[in-house]
Amino acid sequence: MSATTPPHRLSAGVVVVSLTQRKLKYLLLRAYRNWDFPKGLVEPGEAAIDAALREVREETTLDDLSFDWGLEFMETGPYNKGKISRYYIARSKQMQVSLPVNPDLGKPEHHEACWVDFTKALTMVTPRLQPVVEWAHAVINHVPINKISPKT
Repeated sequence: MSATTPPHRLSAGVVVVSLTQRKLKYLLLRAYRNWDFPKGLVEPGEAAIDAALREVREETTLDDLSFDWGLEFMETGPYNKGKISRYYIARSKQMQVSLPVNPDLGKPEHHEACWVDFTKALTMVTPRLQPVVEWAHAVINHVPINKISPKT
């Protein structure tokens, strides 16, 4: 597999943040008991960043994302039959999130959405996603990853 060929099952998503009233909040979506960021499978021929944007729109209706920190990303290790998730970081000025019905499912993909601070996000996501929260926090705050503590 070449460096430009994505893994067989690549999922792409966005760590969506809000800086409203100078407070950093992370958008988390709940499906059953699991909290995650908006994400989904990259379709054949689709760029990962385009899939990430599409998934955010489809799952939350947010379409005002700005990639203030560039297109740097972090990937999780393989899980769920070898799937890898790639996460970008983007800011949204819009705080109103809708969970529209997925036409294929006949219901929304997620049960709930909420905006939370860094410390709360770390406690809500699975251990697989905690490094993603810490990485995003470090990038946003220009802090070396090894200097992060929940008080940051």
